[in-house]
Amino acid sequence: MLDKAVEIIDDVAKITDKVILFHSLSGKDSIALLDLVYPRFKKVTCVYMYVVKDLRHINRYLAYANRMYPDVEWIQMPHYSVFSDIRTGYLGRKQNTEQRQYTLSDLTDIVRGQTNTEWVCLGFKKSDSLNRRLMLGTYRLNAINDTTKKFYPLSEYLNKDILSYITREGLIQPEKYGPGQSSGCDVGDVNYLVWLRSYYPDDLERILRVYPHAERLIFEYDYGRTEKEEKAQ
Repeated sequence: MLDKAVEIIDDVAKITDKVILFHSLSGKDSIALLDLVYPRFKKVTCVYMYVVKDLRHINRYLAYANRMYPDVEWIQMPHYSVFSDIRTGYLGRKQNTEQRQYTLSDLTDIVRGQTNTEWVCLGFKKSDSLNRRLMLGTYRLNAINDTTKKFYPLSEYLNKDILSYITREGLIQPEKYGPGQSSGCDVGDVNYLVWLRSYYPDDLERILRVYPHAERLIFEYDYGRTEKEEKAQ
């Protein structure tokens, strides 16, 4: 059991009976957090930020979450990176140099207004980066920011701790896109693109319709691998 995470969540539950959880759907931290948060609040609103909407491998996780946690309200909205992608024409995305930019804080405020909910749960951990370690170390219990009304129950855990919890509780396993632990649905990550080609080619096709230049990354990956094989012979 993630006892410290439960302590943090219970502390926030004394203040409010409803919470917003930013959920990646296929990521380990989100899978664990929803399982921990769901029974402790009267209302849980999960926010999924997509880069390309309605991918089949993501919808598989959404269907699972709906079965396991039927009272959760889901909101889907573009990831904050999408607005920058549009403005710059990243990887061939249709460009609009006038596109307004949004940050995670901007989107958080939008969802707060839509749901009339103040407290927000996020999966940041000290082990993610030095900046997050320093930031989280300034909060109550190294996890609760009473000023911004945000809390981070997994702040002191490692990836292996989260994965152990998921396995022990029999939850759906997080997706792994290639070697190492998943970094999420990153259309600029060739490991993600190649994984989709192998397992969900229809999702890859959908991504390439929005980010056509991502196909170049796959070509360079294949060409580089072929070159290595030829040199090894």
